[in-house]
Order: sequence, then C-alpha cells, then structure tokens
Amino acid sequence: MTNGPHTVLVIPQWQGSAARNPQRLVEGAHRLGALLPAVRRTVVEIDPSPGQYLDGVRHLDVLTRSLEATRAALSQSGDDTLLAVGGDCGIELAPVARAVARHGDSLAVVWFDAHADLNTPGISPSGGFHGMVLRALLGEGPSRLLPGPGERLSSRQLVLAGVRALDPAERDFIESEGIRSLAVQALREPGRLVSAVAATGATHVYIHLDLDVLDPAGFPSLSCPEPGGLHPDELRAALYALMRRFTVAGMGITEHAPAADSAGGDHVLQRILGGMALQ
Repeated sequence: MTNGPHTVLVIPQWQGSAARNPQRLVEGAHRLGALLPAVRRTVVEIDPSPGQYLDGVRHLDVLTRSLEATRAALSQSGDDTLLAVGGDCGIELAPVARAVARHGDSLAVVWFDAHADLNTPGISPSGGFHGMVLRALLGEGPSRLLPGPGERLSSRQLVLAGVRALDPAERDFIESEGIRSLAVQALREPGRLVSAVAATGATHVYIHLDLDVLDPAGFPSLSCPEPGGLHPDELRAALYALMRRFTVAGMGITEHAPAADSAGGDHVLQRILGGMALQ
C-alpha cells in the first residue's frame, strides 16, 4: 500500500465492540495485517478474555491494558508512517493521539465510518467503547482511556465521512460543535472531501477507515453493517484523492469481521487498498 518506511501494527482487540460475535474481529485484524506490505509488522499482544463492565464501558479493564500495550508498541515504531489494523474502532486511541502529538494543528482526521463514535459512557445505548472512541479523542470519556492534553483532537480538526447511523445525542453534538460531515452521496465526488479537509487548514491527515462505511451489499464482512454505504471503488477514489493532496500522518483500518465463507472480502480489500502510497 505504501512505498515509504512504515509499520503495520496489528491490534486484535474485540472488547470495544458491542456487536454480535465480536471475536470475529480478531481474525479480521490478522487478515488485514497479512494483506498490507510493511517494512515492519508488529502484532500487539491483546488479552483475548472478556473483562469487567466498569464506569459504563464494557470490558474497561481489558481495554485499559490494551491501550498500554499499543502505546508500548508505538514507542518502538520510530518515525515510520503507521498503518494500524484492528479489531474494533477502539484501537485508534493511541495511533490518533500519536498523530496529534506529532502534527498538532496541522493535522486533520477523516473519520470514514457509518457511525460517528461520539457517545460517552453516560449516553451510550450499548456500553461498547467502539461507539465512544472519537469522543474520547476529543477529550470526553472514561478517564482511564483519555489521551493526554497534548494528544487530543479539537472538533475543527475533524471531518466525518459517510456517517449515516447516528444516535440523537451524537447528532446534537455534531451540530453544537459545528463538526464537518459529508454524507455518502457527497463522498462520490472526491473533490468535496478534499475541500472539506483543506478548510480545516491541515497539511497532514490521519485516515480512520471503519469498513462499515462500505455498503454491505458489496462487502458483507462487517460487524455493524448499515445500508446505503459506499461502493469499494468509490471508497478507493476518496482515499486516493486524500493521499494525493495531503501528507498522510497515519491510517487505521477497523471492524473487519470475516465470516467463514468470506474469502472474497480479501479481494475487495486488495482492490481498495492496493497500490496506494502513503507519502
């Protein structure tokens, strides 16, 4: 996917998910990791067991240990461009925080996802941290999982892309914060995405790719499928447009949940990701 020095960090975490059969995300992480070429490939050791429901978050104790293990692995990656693969969306805590610490106000985060992931423990309908991770990156959430002050995003650095399944409180938060958001139809014109990111003033971009931004009719290997998503070729065009215009500070790919008969999903992923260059 890239011709520059980079590290693929495989984070087979499932405990942030509130979906059915979340353990499928473990296999999904390993399969994603195997698809991506790397100068270095590191598998973060994640406790495979369930944890405790604490402070409104499922498996919070395990997630806390996973975060520390991910931070430790990141400390060994040097200046390489990072490709983090999961696992549930909660794996993005440390990688995005690292990008914020490195690039500050020159960074934008594009959040390709069917869901906004902007809940807090107090308003989450499920207790699954994968629906809270972006709000935590903005500085609100379970104290054990919050980034440090110099690692937190501001709302103006964020562009939501393809979000189409919102809880009412998330909708209110997006409106009150003035967060930029592009619907699926808008993403079919990649120039509109590039313009939205440019409007943040960013020169660098971190790309979060939850695969459920795709329409499940074209890619069924999803934890939380939502109809009306992007076609794989549309997603590829959007990613390519970003990579041509901005320096990529890192990328995370999450929520790949392959079923037993889903070998075709690997082909779809190769079609989306193959040949792209992270600058």
